[in-house]
Amino acid sequence: MSLFVMADLHLSTTTNKPMDIFGSRWTDYMTKIKKNWSSIITDEDTVIIPGDITWAIDYNEAYEDFKFINELPGKKLIGKGNHDYWWGTMTKNRAFTRENGFDTIDFLFNNAYKVEDYIVCGTRGWYVDEKLQAGNTKDVEYEKIVSREAQRLKLSLEEAMKLRTNGEPILVFFHFPPVFNTFVCDEIIDVLLSYDIKNCYFGHIHGTYNIPRNTIYKGITFSLISSDYCNFVPMIISPYDY
Repeated sequence: MSLFVMADLHLSTTTNKPMDIFGSRWTDYMTKIKKNWSSIITDEDTVIIPGDITWAIDYNEAYEDFKFINELPGKKLIGKGNHDYWWGTMTKNRAFTRENGFDTIDFLFNNAYKVEDYIVCGTRGWYVDEKLQAGNTKDVEYEKIVSREAQRLKLSLEEAMKLRTNGEPILVFFHFPPVFNTFVCDEIIDVLLSYDIKNCYFGHIHGTYNIPRNTIYKGITFSLISSDYCNFVPMIISPYDY
């Protein structure tokens, strides 16, 4: 029984959203996901998917993509990404999976789970890349979004602390990177430091493969796990890392 992670499936069974605009690695990517996933994941394993699950805009459009995920081996814990327009409340999300028999899927949102020898939690986060910042990252909207995400992270970490009984590592999963190149989301970093978090995982970054997987900032290791960066192979989280 192992823990794996891979973000940004960007499934598009019933929508026309070609991903090969990000490069040839995305060609026939759903076939790659199914083949690679099925070759290494068992029904006893758990896979964290931190956001950008499907291009669907509602539950009806999302049905086939969730069916695809549900039929893959293992239990899946899904987080929210910036393109998950189908995402509703936790009550509605769980009603959707329950009513359709998607019994291998649950959601990572303002909560935490004990998985094997770890405790997992997380939130979407926020990221504004350098060319969009233009010296104006502290406007009202930015501050509102970051404040909300920092609060959601706190809620998740409080739930994680309640589950911690024997010093288990708390792993935090984001969609957006809290740290990437020159960008740092200080509000998120401050929360992570206050809970002494050491390991985080993020997706969102596509088409860039010549960068290190891990970045260490203020003693926290941030690992890039977007699907194309991982070549559509879920990455195992090893107990030897902790």
